[in-house]
Amino acid sequence: MQHLDDLPLAVDRRQMLIAASVGLVASIVPFARASTSDEVDAAIRDLIGNATPRDGGIALQVPETAENGAVVPVTVVVDSPMTAERYVRAIHLVATKNPTPGIASFRLSPASGRAQVSMRIRLAEKQMLLVFAEHSDGTVNRAAAEIKVSVGGCLT
Repeated sequence: MQHLDDLPLAVDRRQMLIAASVGLVASIVPFARASTSDEVDAAIRDLIGNATPRDGGIALQVPETAENGAVVPVTVVVDSPMTAERYVRAIHLVATKNPTPGIASFRLSPASGRAQVSMRIRLAEKQMLLVFAEHSDGTVNRAAAEIKVSVGGCLT
């Protein structure tokens, strides 16, 4: 029986370090993928079409720093009447660096009573959260907030 010390070492330290580095990079790349600005723009256009959003009219309550990106609390309140003549038709949330920028869309009607939604969302890393409120007359309001994330909540 041949002893392991007697076998020639086919891989030297340098080759081993290179192989380990390639493996490490290959394992990180799928997790590092985030949305490009083109993907974010396309997601916004899919949600609001060609409407030109105006800043304001939305109170966005988010933490400045989220310790856990898997459960970031968000509350959106749109300053608008909810009457049959004028109401908020939809509220959309977009995260600029998540692998999938579109987070959520809520459809509302005058029967909703109030243009307010609260939820917990996942964020991959520090990024901008964009909120769009579509009104029944076709106008769109926008709000944005930067949220720092200590531990990312997205796996892919």
